[in-house]
Amino acid sequence: MEIFMDYLPAWMFLALTILLMIGFPVTFTLMGTALCFGLIGFGWSFFNLLPLRIWGVMTNVTLLAVPLFVFMGVMLERSGLAEELLDTMGLLFGRVRGGLAASVVIVGALLGASTGIVGATVVTMGLLAVPTMLKRGYSKTLATGTVSASGTLGQIIPPSIVLVLIGDIVGVPVGDLFMGAVLPGMVLVGLYILYIFIAAFIWPDAAPPIPKEELAELTPAIMFRKVSRALFPPLFLMVAVLGSIFAGIASPTEAAAVGAVGATLLTIANRKFNLTILNEVMHTTMQLTCMVFIILVGAAAFGLVFRGTGGDELVRHFLGGIADAHGRWVVLAIVMGLIFVIGFFLDFIEITFIHVPVLAPIMIEFGFDPVWFCILIAVNLQTSFMTPPFGFSLFYLKAVSPPEVRTGHIYKGIIPFVFFQLIGLLIVVFFPRLVTWLPKVVFGG
Repeated sequence: MEIFMDYLPAWMFLALTILLMIGFPVTFTLMGTALCFGLIGFGWSFFNLLPLRIWGVMTNVTLLAVPLFVFMGVMLERSGLAEELLDTMGLLFGRVRGGLAASVVIVGALLGASTGIVGATVVTMGLLAVPTMLKRGYSKTLATGTVSASGTLGQIIPPSIVLVLIGDIVGVPVGDLFMGAVLPGMVLVGLYILYIFIAAFIWPDAAPPIPKEELAELTPAIMFRKVSRALFPPLFLMVAVLGSIFAGIASPTEAAAVGAVGATLLTIANRKFNLTILNEVMHTTMQLTCMVFIILVGAAAFGLVFRGTGGDELVRHFLGGIADAHGRWVVLAIVMGLIFVIGFFLDFIEITFIHVPVLAPIMIEFGFDPVWFCILIAVNLQTSFMTPPFGFSLFYLKAVSPPEVRTGHIYKGIIPFVFFQLIGLLIVVFFPRLVTWLPKVVFGG
């Protein structure tokens, strides 16, 4: 019994992992595990502590940015912006082999910077881009892999909801994370496009160019007008949201409100706005926000018990022993490898709320830059959307893909992109200034 009590946090974490693997709902698993082990560790006094912890979540001003960014993303999904953007960028880059796929990556980055919601981006691009690419003769694996990977760019490119959540959990300014994520996001975009052109060179039939006859009518003047009309709306929104943060005019929460209003105005300008659309957007926003916050409450309860029973000390002692024996960089490799493997089975929200609060403070104690470490986590978590069997990007894409696209095509298509994601992670590890330089230039310090 003494051994059980000494290692209560470890048993608690093991129980949580087993229940999640079995398939129990995340919220009920977190809260149920917290209640059971909280009673064992604290007794009935646990119920005096828990309401205070939940109240702290409810009154957190930073987290108000979450429903506002969700509203912005869902509203943009309904605006028709993505359709025009994909069409225009496809024509612009379609003259070369792999150009259409490269345009999908760029559009994914722009939509990610405009919405911050992976699910909305993948579904929208799956509906629009996959049929177009297949019609143009692209292989099913390259088409689906490109759309899956491009849709996940909203995970890292600001304004990313996961960066808001990580910033709040770790205690790092969200503005610093947004600025620090810009260059790593661009690195991932570049790596994806690099792979596409390599694939188009090795397998020319997998990524043919658009026939010259279709492009003959597009004069430079016409193309300039189309590109300007398609690019201005997302750039306007990016400047409105991110520019207000970086200029110090607005906090992330206030900028999220600006983004919500901006997305609504763009939908009105595209003549897609009506009361039915507004009602659907608000309903979806409410559902997604409730999902995030109920998980956050469960994670807060779990964290209270885990820390209160000495879980932090157990992990710190374990990782400290490894650091003393092999150095802190070996610990970093283990932590990143652990998060990558866990991403095969858990989604980014679960990992963010369960593992990040435990690991991040310890890694910061080891001397790692907090902004840099948070961005590393965000880049790593991006892979969780694409790694089977529970990669949500794969599920989203399969649901909206044409019938001839099988699950095997999607799984095969994402493998090279996951590999290039890991290369991007290594680049950020070996070149920390990609993350730390821009926040220092903009915000000082």
